[in-house]
Amino acid sequence: MRFASLSEWLTWQKNSHVRTIDLSLDRVKIVHAGMQIGYKPFTITVSGTNGKGSTVAFLESILSQENYRIGTYTSPHIVDYNERIRISGQPVDDAVICEAFEKIDAIRGDISLSFFEFGTLAALDIFASEAVDIQLLEVGLGGRLDAVNVIDTDLAIVSSIGIDHVHWLGQSREQISLEKAGIMRQGIPAVIGDLDPPQVMLDWASSRQVPVSIANRDYHVQTNHEEWSWHGNEYQYPGLPLPGIPGSHQIQNAAAVIQALSLVKDNLKISRQAITEGIRSASLPGRFQLVESDSVTQQPAVLIDVAHNAQSAQLLAQNIRQHYPDRTLYALFSVMADKDIAEIVMHMKDCVKKWYPVPLQMERAATSAQIYEVLSGQGVHDCSKQLRNFDEAWSVMLDDIHDASCMVLIFGSFFLVSEYFQRFPKHLLAGFSSGTKA
Repeated sequence: MRFASLSEWLTWQKNSHVRTIDLSLDRVKIVHAGMQIGYKPFTITVSGTNGKGSTVAFLESILSQENYRIGTYTSPHIVDYNERIRISGQPVDDAVICEAFEKIDAIRGDISLSFFEFGTLAALDIFASEAVDIQLLEVGLGGRLDAVNVIDTDLAIVSSIGIDHVHWLGQSREQISLEKAGIMRQGIPAVIGDLDPPQVMLDWASSRQVPVSIANRDYHVQTNHEEWSWHGNEYQYPGLPLPGIPGSHQIQNAAAVIQALSLVKDNLKISRQAITEGIRSASLPGRFQLVESDSVTQQPAVLIDVAHNAQSAQLLAQNIRQHYPDRTLYALFSVMADKDIAEIVMHMKDCVKKWYPVPLQMERAATSAQIYEVLSGQGVHDCSKQLRNFDEAWSVMLDDIHDASCMVLIFGSFFLVSEYFQRFPKHLLAGFSSGTKA
């Protein structure tokens, strides 16, 4: 074996490929074919700008209520790499992942694979070896050229379409939507959860004979403060519980999942009870997650969200105004340099009293100086400067809070949220299997 530990494998993978992000199916197709994975579970593939992780979490939670054996592949992880590859809600062991990496390494020959490609192939191999009933595959970036698209899906879901990753996916929603649509296959059902999908995407699907269901055309929702109802062409589900994942926008993600599962009723048997309990019990760390204040340690309430692009920042601002209109927010914020930082700040600046730009130790991350410059350009001047790391930002911020009505907001990059959970692991939600039946 090339390496004895998972950490060694991961360090090598990060440095062995020439590009961190390398969108192409050419290399991964060759290696995947060489692996000769003979078993293919029923596959559900999820793409989208935002909401992919929540959509997968709802699927995992609902399907587990019916005792299906589920393999789930998501990215990025928050604390441990193993979070990316789960079976029946539980992260797989280091040894299992290392064994899959060794197999891939032996087969690839002189073909170079990216960090994400190694992980995707490992997940597919592990799910086949474990003979899962269903595999849930979350697209890492785009869809058309993403490594998970090496598999022909049995059901496709596009959660949302926004402007993000423009260097790789295009400058407009129209261009980006075609990349997201790339996971669709002729004759295979697909659901678009976006409330305003570009017409070019619908035309693309129609030209390829993809049977597409669209939000507010093929299914509808009605909501109130305590419950909501879903209405499709064949089924109706009145009186559904509010989703276990917080945020008003999660109803749209859950609704797309219900529609998707209704389209494959001949393959998967899903009861009303499974839908109800799965939606109620679904969980996902770092999605509008509230950590209550602690009177013993005198720490304030903390709100955590991985809103790292303009669309998700807009949703975060809406949810804050709806759920915490009277709270004073102090925000620890960091994001990758290739994001539209100005638009993120534009959506959030009226929600935040003071900002604390947190530097992340990675090349792609925006520096504190870059974030400060954007904040100043947006007319935000209550901002801490020259913070060296998360711990200093956290300490300075706590010194500034003197009122019980104040709340800490940690938002932006997954890597920033990871910094918080590494220091306060008890606040990381217990796994990703809240919907799994005992």
